[in-house]
Amino acid sequence: MDTARPAAPVPEAAAAVHPVDELLSAPGLLAYGLQHIAAMYAGVVAPPLIVGAACGLSTADLTVLIGAALLTSGLATLLQTLGIWKVGSRLPFVNGISFAGVAPMVAVAKTAHPGQALPVIYGGILVAGVAAFFAAPYFGRLNRFFPPVVSGTVITLIGLSLFPVAANWAEGGDPGARDFGSVSDIGLAGITLAVVLLLNRFLSGFLRSISILLGLLVGTLAAIPLGRTDFGQFSHVPVFAVPSPFHFGAPQFQVAAIISMLIVMLVSMTESTADMLALGEIVDRPADQAVITAGLRADGAATAVAALLNGFTATAFAQNIGLVALTGIRSRFVVATSGLVLVLLGLFPVAGAVVNVVPQPVLGGAGLALFGTVAASGIRTLTRARLDQNGNLLIVAVAIGFGVLPICAPNFYSAFPQAVQTVMDSGISAGCLVAILLNLMFNHLGRGAAEEPAPRPEPVLEPAG
Repeated sequence: MDTARPAAPVPEAAAAVHPVDELLSAPGLLAYGLQHIAAMYAGVVAPPLIVGAACGLSTADLTVLIGAALLTSGLATLLQTLGIWKVGSRLPFVNGISFAGVAPMVAVAKTAHPGQALPVIYGGILVAGVAAFFAAPYFGRLNRFFPPVVSGTVITLIGLSLFPVAANWAEGGDPGARDFGSVSDIGLAGITLAVVLLLNRFLSGFLRSISILLGLLVGTLAAIPLGRTDFGQFSHVPVFAVPSPFHFGAPQFQVAAIISMLIVMLVSMTESTADMLALGEIVDRPADQAVITAGLRADGAATAVAALLNGFTATAFAQNIGLVALTGIRSRFVVATSGLVLVLLGLFPVAGAVVNVVPQPVLGGAGLALFGTVAASGIRTLTRARLDQNGNLLIVAVAIGFGVLPICAPNFYSAFPQAVQTVMDSGISAGCLVAILLNLMFNHLGRGAAEEPAPRPEPVLEPAG
């Protein structure tokens, strides 16, 4: 007689696939992935343009630098989203090039011998990437110092610190241009924003989820009769190009450049930690110590590889977190698709030129919605911080003050050493450090530590549509 009892049924909730691990149809993956590309493309190509100009590169070498930036950003994004072993957060996490490294790299370019700037820069980046990879487990333990009062503040600052980027895009992207801030450019931004809002109000399902992409399309079409689209770039862009390792020479290791890049990597790791916490909140999969460690390992590994392939430091792109929050599409495979597209853009520069047709004012209009969504997510997290206890209100107030200082007073730290400027000129890292220190003072030292309330559970964020 068979006495074996039938296996207990698996509860439906346990058997369901988490939205982060959901594999969508191919058209959905591509459409949503292209939205992420549109949101972050300008952020990827801007650093190589700035650094390349400082190094005096020719047009051909500048094309190589931009292609390498796209390729390495795509590889970093694939590593973050898909993961290998204990490397990669496996969240819908877009990786790109850290703006924190632009000023130090330009400073290296000014002091290096002619033709040696990029090898010196890549030597520092290579060391910083390897150091970040091995330091990730220790940095990941700092997760306990990010309660809602800290994480909510930092998430809010991520959104606020991106508003100047959106404003610059909306005004045309080039402050030196004669028509910067013109009514037509700001009008294009307004049209794009209005389209995004209307689509979110009156559409549902798939079309609502790609409202940013549709808004960018409508904005670009509106820009054509105004002469704000550049199709002439296709004439001098190669169709296919493979970035060769050490294109600008083998890495050179100089102490000053290494120290500068280590500081940049520390800032990037701080920002990536904050971004992972923000994204974990948004997708309802909180980023614990293991996730943060794996994500930071991916940043370090991608940065080291980028140094070999003519790229720069890899870090999280906060604007894409806003896109996840706005659309409600939480699948990491969507972002992995965008990583694959970035790789193809790096290998086929002519395809990258298609994306680059989208005018800066159009990106600015979409950016207002995306970046505002990030800030709103931070405010939502702060509702769990119990601001009436343990000086939490003061923690938020002072930390946001320090985080906004670099935005409203860009030269505030100009008299300080370069190392201090690298850390404090980033509103995200400055506000994060202040929030952590004040939280330690109010909630961990002395009697305040015993009074700190346990955080309330976070409500699940329902997908849009």
